[in-house]
Amino acid sequence: MDILSNLVTGFGQALLPVNIFFALAGGVMGVIVGALPGLGSIAGVALLLPLTFKLNPTSAIIMLAGIYYGNMFGGSISAILIN
Repeated sequence: MDILSNLVTGFGQALLPVNIFFALAGGVMGVIVGALPGLGSIAGVALLLPLTFKLNPTSAIIMLAGIYYGNMFGGSISAILIN
């Protein structure tokens, strides 16, 4: 039952409005950086890493995940436009 309570606690922390905002903001920034040719997901996370220095650790990791996954989507924009 300890695992279930930890799972509920994790979902409760991840679904806070401030963390959802940081996930959406990271996704938008990731799409913008990913649309630039030559910048991959690792470079996008490295470029936007200083934005997370003043955040609490949970929000920072959620924002970095949003940047990474948004960057993966943004990288497909140039591939679709070339076809």
